[in-house]
Amino acid sequence: MSHHWVVEREILGHNMLFNMDTLITMWAAMAFLLVVAFFATRKLSVFPGKLQLVFESILGYFDGLVTGMIHEGGRKHFPLVASLFLFIVTANLMGQLPLKVFELKQGEIASPTNDINLTAGLAVIVLVYYVVAGVIKKKHKFLLHEISFVGIISMLVELLELVTRPLTLALRLFGNILAGEILITALLGLCAWGLPLPIMFFEILVACVQALVFTMLTTVYIATAVNDQH
Repeated sequence: MSHHWVVEREILGHNMLFNMDTLITMWAAMAFLLVVAFFATRKLSVFPGKLQLVFESILGYFDGLVTGMIHEGGRKHFPLVASLFLFIVTANLMGQLPLKVFELKQGEIASPTNDINLTAGLAVIVLVYYVVAGVIKKKHKFLLHEISFVGIISMLVELLELVTRPLTLALRLFGNILAGEILITALLGLCAWGLPLPIMFFEILVACVQALVFTMLTTVYIATAVNDQH
């Protein structure tokens, strides 16, 4: 794997480093989703076309997932969950496109989720979201359920989980996507004819599964934060 195309800029007196290849592919994934969503919803019909049917199936699945796991007001969390899945699966699949033929100044065009900065950013968004949702719903009882020795120990354990949850989300997604792209690149170096194809098809499955895992864990974390404990 090549290094990232790093650009250094001074912002407010601080030198900032930007991975331009990640930014390019990240914005490309978002632009693709906006275009597809526009065409899927342009002419909504009771008898949906193929594109509308695909979107309705995906969104219907996540609507059922969110409302089933989050007992009260689950549907208001649906936009975040569905948006995360659509973006991550699109970003993951970009690594299977023949984008490496476009040579950059440095690095290469690949999946943006092979950059730990992006996956960490997504994980932090999830962390902030479910913490804020939990505090709004449970106030001070979000962390401290009762004023006692057991309650304080439980609070410390939950604080540790607040740190480890986004870390595991970010590392799992980053590691799986990066490992797949390294493996395909190595096989291309050995034999570009036919050998990488089975792994590339397998990586398509991995891309979808990892997006689903990230999204389902996000839903679990939100549900844990806002559901009443019994």
